[in-house]
Amino acid sequence: MSQQGSPKSQEDYAGWNTVRRFLPYLWPKDRPELRWRIAGATFFVVLAKIVVLTLPFAYAGAVDTMAADGDPAVWVAMALVVAYAAGRFATVVFDNIRNIIFERVGQDAVRHLTEDVFRRLHNLSLRFHLSRRTGEVTKVVERGTKSINSMIYFLLFNIMPTAVELLIVAGIFYTKFGWELVAATAVTVVSYIWITRLITEWRTKLRARMNDLDGIALSRAVDSLLNYETVKYFGAEKWEQERYGSAARAYAAAAISSENSLGLLNIVQASITNLLMAGAMAFTVWGWSRGDLSVGDLVLVNTYLMQLFRPLDLLGWVYRTIRQGLIDMAAMFRLIDTQLEVEDRPGAPALIVRHPTVAFDNVVFGYDRDREILHGLSFEAPAGQHIALVGPSGAGKSTIGRLLFRFYDPWSGRILIDGQDISEVTQASLRARIGIVPQDSVLFNDTIGYNIGYGREDATQEEILAAARDAAILPFIRNLPQGFETEVGERGLKLSGGEKQRVAIARTLLKDPPILLLDEATSALDTRTEQEIISTLRRVSERRTTIAIAHRLSTIADADRIFVMDAGRLAESGTHAQLLSRDGLYAEMWQRQAHEREEAADEPQSVL
Repeated sequence: MSQQGSPKSQEDYAGWNTVRRFLPYLWPKDRPELRWRIAGATFFVVLAKIVVLTLPFAYAGAVDTMAADGDPAVWVAMALVVAYAAGRFATVVFDNIRNIIFERVGQDAVRHLTEDVFRRLHNLSLRFHLSRRTGEVTKVVERGTKSINSMIYFLLFNIMPTAVELLIVAGIFYTKFGWELVAATAVTVVSYIWITRLITEWRTKLRARMNDLDGIALSRAVDSLLNYETVKYFGAEKWEQERYGSAARAYAAAAISSENSLGLLNIVQASITNLLMAGAMAFTVWGWSRGDLSVGDLVLVNTYLMQLFRPLDLLGWVYRTIRQGLIDMAAMFRLIDTQLEVEDRPGAPALIVRHPTVAFDNVVFGYDRDREILHGLSFEAPAGQHIALVGPSGAGKSTIGRLLFRFYDPWSGRILIDGQDISEVTQASLRARIGIVPQDSVLFNDTIGYNIGYGREDATQEEILAAARDAAILPFIRNLPQGFETEVGERGLKLSGGEKQRVAIARTLLKDPPILLLDEATSALDTRTEQEIISTLRRVSERRTTIAIAHRLSTIADADRIFVMDAGRLAESGTHAQLLSRDGLYAEMWQRQAHEREEAADEPQSVL
């Protein structure tokens, strides 16, 4: 049996490996128009940076003109001030044009990556989804999606332009003021980056802990709300509030620690930058006092340093955002890289069903290697016949349905449909040939029409109506104020159990499969509704190979053949009459259920 592998460790996705994985989404080979947009955005980044680097000279020139001895050249100073203001305005315009050009690139990358994740989640096995909380998976996708745009923005439009600006400013300082100012700036910037990285690494751990606790709180909230009725049945509101409250309190404590660490980072950063600013001002004032530098030089140095440290002031936030973004994106890539437990073999053909015979041939299976559920199970459902699988709880009946849909592969043995091993055909074609009416038909939070139409995506309104009629739910729908447009609520909770089952039957009718699986389709219904649904199911199963998994033996007594399972093995088989005559497990179960029905009928009916 192929095992679904665990996601790769987080270390496998550290740093730039995640960026490398993301680059094909940002720079798609088959989308030249997006590459042109990236080039255009880069052009405006360069243009804006050129303007920003020339502005301090205009500012300094205006100050020197006004500070000159004699009559100041007012018009020259005014022109320089206007040029400075125009340059500032131009940088804003260039930055926004860059954003407009690049927005489509970012959104396209987000869309393609999230589509890949969504596709992968649907391809992962049932085991994966049963072992993960829905809230945790959706949170991974949500965080990863949000991190993409910030990652792109900071890497392309913040870090790289700032690094280039730092080198150019160092060259200007060296040319005009000598190596002393360059050295002081370099030492300060390196110290600033090193301390920021050190504190931010610590903050990242706090943030990761905060995210974990946030996911736990979200999962508890989602789980509680999805089980709203159960909470009410047991009066467990206070218990649920306490469970969620404890998770929320833990999250709040982690959030406070994270915020306090941010305050510490800001204080340390401000101390470093102000020390350099004070030292640089003292250096230029000393040069001015000796007549080596002008007042404009003081302004030039001050302006350049403020321009440099404006993005550096955000370095801690940017670094943490990028680190967290890498973690969040890596989590998405781990979902994409999760090994599939059930895969189509390369070049697998589609399942072609002419005679829908279903056969289990010596099938051995268990959900865990140390616990075998089915022990060499063999049986056959001939084409067009109605067979039933019965047995005590835990006999492995529902496991057969999961194997038939190939949610899992058996450890050994084969499952055949029309003589074709289902492991050798595509999963899509296999599931297209099988319809199911489960015990609990979960509906989408949409309209009745949508839920019935889910059976076949290209179904017309007339076909949906015909399916509803055949499932005996059309009169009910027509009596609703909004008819087929009636919303069914979360998981179909606005409908009764019988109504949900009829919608599920209509959905299966619309699919029109040659093989029908009834997985205890009436066990959760009252007796009257059960009889109505059974009557409908009998009509539905005509001319189809039908496998009915049942607990109530009275619902399958007319089956062409009944297979009795016990502890993962086939205990006996035959028609209802044959099995009763053998006085075996089936006869024992029948007598027990008949006795239970008699006792229930004899009990006085309470009005309370």
